[in-house]
Amino acid sequence: MSAQSVELCPLYISGKWQFPNDKQTSAVYNPSRGEMIASVPLCGPAEVELAVASAAAAFPAWRDTPPNDRAQVMFRAKMMLEDQFDELCLGISTEHGKTLSEARGDLRRGIEVVEYACGVPTLLMGESLENIARGIDCHTDRHPLGVVVGICPFNFPALVPMWMWPLAIACGNTFVLKPSERVPLTMQRIVAILEKAGLPAGVMNIVHGGREVVDALLEHPQVRAVSFVGSTPVAREIHRKATANGKRVQAAGGAKNFIILMPDADVERTVSAVKDAAFGCAGERCMAGSTAVAVGDAGANLLPALAEQVAAMKVGPTDIASVQPDMGAVISAEHKKRVQGLIDQGEHAGARLLTDGRKTHVSDAPNGFFLGPTVIDHVECDNPLMEQEVFGPVLAVMRASTLEQAIALANRQAFGNGAAIFTNSGKAAREFRREVSAGMVGINVGVPAPLAYFPFSGWNDSFFGDLHIQGREGVEFYTQRKTTTTRWFSFGDGEIWAK
Repeated sequence: MSAQSVELCPLYISGKWQFPNDKQTSAVYNPSRGEMIASVPLCGPAEVELAVASAAAAFPAWRDTPPNDRAQVMFRAKMMLEDQFDELCLGISTEHGKTLSEARGDLRRGIEVVEYACGVPTLLMGESLENIARGIDCHTDRHPLGVVVGICPFNFPALVPMWMWPLAIACGNTFVLKPSERVPLTMQRIVAILEKAGLPAGVMNIVHGGREVVDALLEHPQVRAVSFVGSTPVAREIHRKATANGKRVQAAGGAKNFIILMPDADVERTVSAVKDAAFGCAGERCMAGSTAVAVGDAGANLLPALAEQVAAMKVGPTDIASVQPDMGAVISAEHKKRVQGLIDQGEHAGARLLTDGRKTHVSDAPNGFFLGPTVIDHVECDNPLMEQEVFGPVLAVMRASTLEQAIALANRQAFGNGAAIFTNSGKAAREFRREVSAGMVGINVGVPAPLAYFPFSGWNDSFFGDLHIQGREGVEFYTQRKTTTTRWFSFGDGEIWAK
């Protein structure tokens, strides 16, 4: 498919879809087919200036819009998202490569954040205490910040942006979104829904591009806060640059999430959960269970059944709703090559492949970016697979003699997003929950990602900032408190005034 025959993704500024002139473009692919389906303009500071100016101009009126009225926009948007749910999910599968069921999870979890934002009148309520001294009252209010920014990765085209804009907008801020240039189409469709739901012009804006756009957003004096999700090196740099420019920042980075397998774990349920945790979304998620630690006899109990189930997984295209595989493609040819290279290095370092996805071939989609699920056993701490986030369909298996050793293996790596244990022992679960250095813990739950009213609470090198995404912390992040102390003088009668 030629570049001339595909859609050019527009910017959305001041309530209008527009195309910048004379800009280089980046290709958007259908990973299932390896075909170009759209292109995005690689914008620069000029487009950022327009988007931020639009958001800044819209802020006073939106800030002064009653919270009930802002919530009504969220209610209408939620209804429209439900009405177009199937169409949006197929679009996610087409531009990302994840299965349709995974796309449904992507959008459903995003809609849950919209639902949470519908309760913003309650979420914004302040605190008060009268007569803190004789005749003096005190109360707090929450106020929006102003223009806030969201910078998003490719792996969840709906959910990750929806971690950000529903709460930000419902709290009274205006928003500039930079979606991943690999998956811009989903948010383009969702912003069209927001427009129909009655969101005023300028409250939401979209710019496209790479580092030049990001730097312009981080440096813009009218941007008050930045939300970011991506790799740890970039998250660290986003946090450094944005805070140096006086902005609030929540920057979620990468992960290497450990799953501890105890000898007493239920075999059938554990194998199913570990398979889904490791290979859901082709491993391209920051909550993927990328490393399993088999404790004692757990390897002999669980790994044969796991390898058998993984080997039977069907890999294929996800852009046809009526025919769905167990796992789809990875995002690009370059990413496929990178993950293959890490598997090569892991094997050369002495680990043993139980299943090998490097030679997976999909006959009905020969140009797709397919990589089969891979389980590689006896991985040691110095194996290259343990040195970085793989972000692909690879499960590295380590061995330990005791739970204490397994926890030590999990805690020696720099990340701290999630960790899980599979066991029937309450004592083991309690010890693991207390000692493991991760912000989200699963007990017999492979992917312990919280619902919208809890924070997405990564630790260590998985998060940079003070207030996490989602939940009450999200409301705290997108608002600032004002405390008012009041005293009224009176010359009326009464004992209280005399004193």
